[in-house]
Amino acid sequence: MSSPTKLVVVMAFDLDDNGELAPAFDAVQFDSEERALRSARDLSRKHHGVIAWSREAEPNIGEYGPPTTIFQSGEVPDMD
Repeated sequence: MSSPTKLVVVMAFDLDDNGELAPAFDAVQFDSEERALRSARDLSRKHHGVIAWSREAEPNIGEYGPPTTIFQSGEVPDMD
């Protein structure tokens, strides 16, 4: 059995023509929380909202732990 890996992800959001939050681009995965944090801080100067989070995961069996927010700036959607 494989050990869990840590997924570290950054997403940015802008407002669409209707004033609704929309992803600025597809989620980007990083190999460390430090790199994700640097990227998220940089993106926060260019987008309406940015979030970086991590979670333990075993994608081969479809199990994902709860997300832990590393960084958040501006308005972002609720994480489910």
